[in-house]
Amino acid sequence: MSTLIIAEKPSVALRIAISLGDGKQKKVSKGRASYYTFEKDGKKLYVAAAVGHLFTLKQTSKEYKYPVFEIDWAPSYSVGKNALYTKEYLDMLIEVSKNCDSFINACDFDIEGTVIGTNIIKELTKKSVKDLAKTSLRMKYSTTTAKDLQESYASLMPLDLNNFYAGETRHKLDWLWGINFSRALTSAIGYSVARAPLSIGRVQGPTLAMLSKREIEISEFKPRPFWRVNAMLKGVEFANSRGDMFEKELADNAYAETEQNKDKMRVGDIEVNEEYKRPPPPFDLTTLQLEASRALHMDPSLTLSLAQALYERSYISYPRTSSQKLPQSLGLPKIIEDISKNPDYKDIASLLLRERRFKPAEGKKDDEAHPSIFPTGETPKTLSQQEARLYDLITRRFLSCFAPDAKMSRMKVSVLAGAEKYSASGMHIMESGWLDYYKYARLEDKTLPEFMKGESLKAEAIELKPLETQPPRRYTKAGVISELEKRGLGTKATRANIIDTLFKRNYIEGASIKVTTFGLSVYNALSHNCNMIIDETTTRKLEDDMELISKGKKSEQEVISEGKAMLVEALGIFDKNKNEIGKEMKVSFTQTTILGICPKDGGNLIIRKSRFGKQFVACSNYPKCTNTYSLPQNAKIEPTGRVCEHCKTPVIKVIRRAKRPFEMDLDPNCITKDAMKKAIEQRNIARAAKEESLKSAQEGNAAESKPSKSAHAKDAGKQKTSQNPKAKPKKPKKAHPKSSIKKQKAKQ
Repeated sequence: MSTLIIAEKPSVALRIAISLGDGKQKKVSKGRASYYTFEKDGKKLYVAAAVGHLFTLKQTSKEYKYPVFEIDWAPSYSVGKNALYTKEYLDMLIEVSKNCDSFINACDFDIEGTVIGTNIIKELTKKSVKDLAKTSLRMKYSTTTAKDLQESYASLMPLDLNNFYAGETRHKLDWLWGINFSRALTSAIGYSVARAPLSIGRVQGPTLAMLSKREIEISEFKPRPFWRVNAMLKGVEFANSRGDMFEKELADNAYAETEQNKDKMRVGDIEVNEEYKRPPPPFDLTTLQLEASRALHMDPSLTLSLAQALYERSYISYPRTSSQKLPQSLGLPKIIEDISKNPDYKDIASLLLRERRFKPAEGKKDDEAHPSIFPTGETPKTLSQQEARLYDLITRRFLSCFAPDAKMSRMKVSVLAGAEKYSASGMHIMESGWLDYYKYARLEDKTLPEFMKGESLKAEAIELKPLETQPPRRYTKAGVISELEKRGLGTKATRANIIDTLFKRNYIEGASIKVTTFGLSVYNALSHNCNMIIDETTTRKLEDDMELISKGKKSEQEVISEGKAMLVEALGIFDKNKNEIGKEMKVSFTQTTILGICPKDGGNLIIRKSRFGKQFVACSNYPKCTNTYSLPQNAKIEPTGRVCEHCKTPVIKVIRRAKRPFEMDLDPNCITKDAMKKAIEQRNIARAAKEESLKSAQEGNAAESKPSKSAHAKDAGKQKTSQNPKAKPKKPKKAHPKSSIKKQKAKQ
């Protein structure tokens, strides 16, 4: 009797083989793919790996149309060229499976891992999903340490088929939603205009809508003026208790009253409170991505990729978790003891061991499949710089969960200036507690000088600050992930990919995310004519239904039927308004970028293209105004909103691939160009001198390496050149007898 254990990645397959094989495993290579075999408890075991999804959904017909509902699973290599490498792994699994009569899905214990492993077993056995339970089992583990893998094998579970049904439903609905609406959008605008298929997805649409609403809110924001009055006392800024004053008269009166009494300000109430601050909870994936973005300036997609690599090497637990819990069943004292063997954490881990602090501070979020992210205790080796930084963040956060609360004293001082009241607050850390363990914390001392109640003070300065309200801040990538989680859109494993897709489609741009003109045109066209596609309530309903499938409270077919019905309804609305949708989106393809104001007649300076395809700047009032400026070619041009102080033409930003962006004004005769021309000229002179020097050195080396010609050969060469001016002075390979006689006569 033989069993095939299927892992999700080759590195995990190796871990399983080593852990279960007691070092007696034998590796068999099949090209790039390989598997392991060994005996255990009188049974022959094979361990082999996939490389992620070996199967993907595919349209059963070959027509490019919509709507399309006929889809089925197919080998990934048969669908896309980028997945050709997966064929070797699938072929290897098929070959090994011929020797096996039972199977274990040891892929990551989440919905994706369940789908990957179950699809492979389904292909290997040629059985229906329901029949797989007779010959297949499931391994569940949260770390790839030998201990966890051995315990997982010792307590095998039935296949988690409800998770497979939920995962398959998600894949099918995402595919149907994405392919149908992407084709619909492309047909609405016309492929010849779009030049590439457009896309919109089940979660992608609501995400674009969320970002677009924020973008519109920012663009339509009208600032309101307000004023604040502050007083400086003992080097501390005290704020007027009225806060932001939107009536200038009120602010003026407060300022005048304070100015009149600035020499006789009096200390009022002094409030001092002591409080304890608990350590932050351990990381789930979202909080890890948020903290890595804040503390390490790390992209959320990179954070997930690095965390996955650390997990596969047994340094941390499974990262795709929603939990902020650390159950005692993990063996927390042993993990802390193992971490203490690492010199980087010896001091703080040893302190926890001495004080027997093994009860962690936990958060509210939970995950039935996995605990929060934690270090396994194995000391990492050969980490990259980025892996080391992320590991340090995770480990220090984990250890800080067991540390004492931080104790702090907060002080609030009130000061009176006639009828006006001012206050300032300070904070002093009395006991640092967990702050000593987690160096990434943001708490800092802000200690106030000593104040006595009733004390008379003289203000060092009184300030009336004119300010304006600010528009809402744009989202960062980590901020979008957090917001999607709050709204119940997407999954912990897919949110970063959804945002990446919006970037790739040119719907959004920038670290502080801005929706592009194109992205806004797609949002506006759909919100005006088919809001159902981008409505998050539609998506959330399907998300909730898929959760019910995983709990066995709804069937896969029921939810897919509901999803298809929603899709048909939305497509019907889309087709009814298709022409309007196309018109609104085409605007973004024909809109011109306004660089600034024409200095000749006040029109807009816009980017145009000549009939030869070259870009230049022209006035929008052409032919009335014929003012034009040349532009750098093969470059992206962006307005800066500034004007050159000398020539009064707009300053633009020039962006070229693989080169540093630079700014310039449009007038070629501006005096600012003189410095630029001079710098270019000096650079060219220096480059020419360098090239000449290099050439001379090369010629000198060549001359030294060649044997000198004989006088006879030189004379022969010269004579041949003089007789035939067009002839090149090349040395003949072999002298002909007749030519030799002629040369001798010529010499005579």
